[in-house]
Amino acid sequence: MLPDQKSQFVIAANRLPVRWVAAQNSWQPSPGGLVSAMMTSLSDLAPLHWVGWTGVAGEVSGSFDTQHGDMSLLPVSLTHAEAELYYSGMSNATIWPLYHDGVRPPEFHRTWWNSYVAVNKRFCKAIDSVAAPGAIVWVHDYHLQLVPKMLRERRPDVRIGFFLHIPFPPADLFARLPFRQQILEGLLGADVIGLQTLRSRGNFRRTVVSLKAGIAEQDEVLLVPQEATADSPPLHSPASQAIGPTRKVIARSFPIGIDVKRFTEAAASEDVKLRAKAIRDMIGVDKVLLGVDRLDYTKGIDIRMKAFGELLTEGLLSTQDCSMVQVAEPSRSNVNQYVELREEVEQLVGKINGLHGQLGRPAIHYFHKSQPFEEIVAMYLAADVMLVTPLRDGMNLVAKEFVATRLDNTGVLVLSEFTGASELLEKAMLVNPYDIDGMKRAILAAVGTPDEAAASHMKTLRQAVMGNDVHHWVKSFVDCLEDACAHDNR
Repeated sequence: MLPDQKSQFVIAANRLPVRWVAAQNSWQPSPGGLVSAMMTSLSDLAPLHWVGWTGVAGEVSGSFDTQHGDMSLLPVSLTHAEAELYYSGMSNATIWPLYHDGVRPPEFHRTWWNSYVAVNKRFCKAIDSVAAPGAIVWVHDYHLQLVPKMLRERRPDVRIGFFLHIPFPPADLFARLPFRQQILEGLLGADVIGLQTLRSRGNFRRTVVSLKAGIAEQDEVLLVPQEATADSPPLHSPASQAIGPTRKVIARSFPIGIDVKRFTEAAASEDVKLRAKAIRDMIGVDKVLLGVDRLDYTKGIDIRMKAFGELLTEGLLSTQDCSMVQVAEPSRSNVNQYVELREEVEQLVGKINGLHGQLGRPAIHYFHKSQPFEEIVAMYLAADVMLVTPLRDGMNLVAKEFVATRLDNTGVLVLSEFTGASELLEKAMLVNPYDIDGMKRAILAAVGTPDEAAASHMKTLRQAVMGNDVHHWVKSFVDCLEDACAHDNR
């Protein structure tokens, strides 16, 4: 594609599919969940543009290749102040904790909001510059919730989809946002709004009806008045039937999947299998528990470690027989809450290992660094029990990745009931992550699960994951968007 050529398909997300690696003075594929989930499914939609931030504030030294396979990249720049206010502030200290059930108290600052608005406008302008007439524009995630309305006002010819990768909170929680009306109106600029789960879809629809006057419902469709205003109606005012011209907005759950083929092929690789055996030999115990997470306070890493530590203290588990491996991917290291979380987790690891570890045999093997793809798959194969226990998660692809790698139907998945994945993976061992005694019972039950029962459950889990992969997710969303706009819905 020529640099100045416009696309019939445009993706907009906070980050580009590449990141700057200062140590190597080069751009490399991003390890982000959105990128890894989508890249293999986008070839059918090429040529396309991906609009996003490089992840580096201000100017970056070195050349920037605007071509990434069949995809053209359009970087959106952020100043150092915007990286602090829009990204670290509004996106990750206001919206992120609020949408995750207020696990940590969100902060509300007008300066953060003003920066959020400004950056969303910049994204909108960038999208406009590369979107061909009648193009499909797929906007992603909580960083860009204002873009759909901004783009509709600027480009009424394009078809707009929005997908929220994190949970959407209950109406009473969302109502705390001082900017709630603007965000709802921003989202309602889309033709199709995708949520991860039925729960999030229900929360969104109830929020719209309770906080926006004049919105009517018909099954999965919201009827939005064409001339919506920014005036805030009284909280929980009843929604009246829309009067005058309306526009249909579809709000539906589209649970995201993984690239199953990539994980099954890696799991079948002889090199990966040999590495998995080497990991087990090094750990030297009968049962290996595994956690793989970003280091985030929503993931419940500290709670699962405390549960494991108590089981060791009570003599219900022994480091002679059982060990935990925890990978904590570095995340948002410039945000104070994440710095504090890292210190808390590392102190907890030290305490448990100090009490229960032996020379050459720690109770917890802890890694605070990114791991190569093949190493993660080898860890999945080496584990007997996978612990995926977030306090709240939009989906959680780690659970699906683990299941996809278990080609022999071995292993047990302990899964938080507050993950989006739990709606699909009903045969996992579901647990309430707030209940530490329940967590301990689940770990004991997982360690003691008979092979035959584990195989039966894993077979069902694998069927569910393979039948709902990332290709299915992309196709179902795009098909829905095309169908929604087929009758000149704009």
